[in-house]
Amino acid sequence: MRLFVLCCFVLLFSGGVWAQNSFVDFQKSNVRVANAFKLKEDTLAKQFKKEGLSWPPKQLYIRSFKYDSQLEVWARNNSAEPFKLIKTYKICALSGGLGPKRIEGDYQVPEGFYYINMFNPKSTYYLSLGLNYPNVSDQLLSDSVKPGSDIFIHGTCVTVGCIPIMDNQIDELYLLASYAKSNGEDFIPVHIFPVRFNNPKSMAFLEKVTKDDKVYGDFTQSLEKVYNYFEKHKTLPVITVNNKGNYVIY
Repeated sequence: MRLFVLCCFVLLFSGGVWAQNSFVDFQKSNVRVANAFKLKEDTLAKQFKKEGLSWPPKQLYIRSFKYDSQLEVWARNNSAEPFKLIKTYKICALSGGLGPKRIEGDYQVPEGFYYINMFNPKSTYYLSLGLNYPNVSDQLLSDSVKPGSDIFIHGTCVTVGCIPIMDNQIDELYLLASYAKSNGEDFIPVHIFPVRFNNPKSMAFLEKVTKDDKVYGDFTQSLEKVYNYFEKHKTLPVITVNNKGNYVIY
């Protein structure tokens, strides 16, 4: 009898019910996510195939540019391959200005290096993907009591410090991120830059903002190093934080 129970347990968790109850299956139990998969999966799968990428997605990288109002989605099959650009979305609403988020209620979109730490299929803003703000750097450099929280990439096209895109776009991004997480990418990186560092108009505006703000100028230089590394190698460098809260790039 004990042997029979054990065999049933192994089947349940190796090839049967457990295998079917993946993270994607759980997300699709929500009607909004289920509709997103119904509407978007076939088109996305064809795009991945065209780019020589396996389906469903294995690894994603997301980067956002505040001044340029763009959010990019990159993908690759494994860590030995370079990322390929899959989608570029327009950020459809803005709040705050250039500069990192440093206190609750400042309406600033953070700048720095984050990852997705929450999937919310029942968001007030349609669908939303939460970011791990405040990260280690923010915890050292932001207000120690009220640094702020609840930063998301979401739909509905309104914002008080988040990154909003259109509903039909968050459908795609939520689907892609769900698959990547289900395939083992527990920390999907999301890098938020003030500007595109290769855009002369954007750089001119950044230089104007940082002209009399050395602290912010130094901060943006560390962000630019990561941007340049990725542009050259199409993979991410190692990023750490020192005891002063500054990013260190290897």
